[in-house]
Amino acid sequence: MTSVNPELTVLALIEHMADRLEAAGLTFSDGFGHGTTNAFDEAAWLVLWKLGLPIDDLDACEKMPVAPADQARVALLFDERINSRQPAAYLTNEAWLMGVPFYVDERVIIPRSFIAELLVEGSIDDWLSDQTQRVLDLCTGNGSLAVLAAMAYPEVVVDAADISLDALAVARINVDRHQLADRITLIESDGLADCPGGYDLILCNPPYVNAASMAALPAEFRAEPSLALAGNRHGGSDGMDFIRSLFLTIAAQMNENAVLVLEIGNERANFVRAFPHLEPLWFETSAGPDQVLLLTREQLA
Repeated sequence: MTSVNPELTVLALIEHMADRLEAAGLTFSDGFGHGTTNAFDEAAWLVLWKLGLPIDDLDACEKMPVAPADQARVALLFDERINSRQPAAYLTNEAWLMGVPFYVDERVIIPRSFIAELLVEGSIDDWLSDQTQRVLDLCTGNGSLAVLAAMAYPEVVVDAADISLDALAVARINVDRHQLADRITLIESDGLADCPGGYDLILCNPPYVNAASMAALPAEFRAEPSLALAGNRHGGSDGMDFIRSLFLTIAAQMNENAVLVLEIGNERANFVRAFPHLEPLWFETSAGPDQVLLLTREQLA
C-alpha cells in the first residue's frame, strides 16, 4: 500500500500508482486493452475516479493535495486491481468508448470494438443512404455499438441482439442511461435465429478468439465471459465458427442494398482461409487495416 504523505498531490499519487502497476507486471499485453494503453493512463483513471474528480481533466486538479485518508482509499483500490487482476472497468463499473460512458460488470466483455470508430467518424456513411432505416447490432454485449449507432444515425431504429440474458440486462442499463429505449429493441437470439430481418445495416463484433488464443489469454481477459470472446464452441480452431454459421443465413435478413460491418480482430488470415471467395472492403482503424471489414448483401448471397 502507499505510505501516507500529507503533501502528496493528485499527479504525484497517479505517478506512484502507475509505478505500482508497472512493478506488478501489468503491461499492455497483460490487461491494459480494456480502455487504457499504459500504466499512467490507467492509474490516472482509477485515482481520479476514486477521488470523485473529472477523469478527462487532469490538468485542472493535478496540483491538488490528497488527504491521507483519500490516499489510503486509493491504495486499497490498487491493491484490488493488482491482486485480483480484474480489469479496471469492472472495479469502476464504467467504460468509455469514443467518449461515451457505458455501464459494465462481469456479465459482459468490456467494450472496445473498432466498429465504434467507424460509427463516430462516419466511415460507413458512403454505404448508407436515406433508405437506411433498420440497423442490427448482433452480439451486442453491453449495448455500446447499438447506442453509438443510434446516436450517429438519429433517423434509424436499432435491434440489439445477444444470446446472453445477462448481457442484455446490462445493455438495458445502457440503453436507458442514454434515453434510447424508444429506438433500440433488445432481442435474445442465438445468432440471427430470433432476429426479425429486414435490415439495412448489420454491425457484428462476434466471438472470434480461436482455441489457441483462448488458452493463452492473460488474467484480465479471462475475467471476461468466455461466451462473448469465443462463443459456444470456443471459436473453433480458427475462430471462424460463429461467422461460418452467420454467413449461411445472413443474406436473407438483409434488404437489397444492405451491408454487413464485421469485426474479426487479429484473425484476418483465418478469415481469408475460411472464405477465399469473398473480397471484403477492409477499413483502416486505430488498430490497422485488418480488423474490420464490410460485405454487401450481394457478396453474401
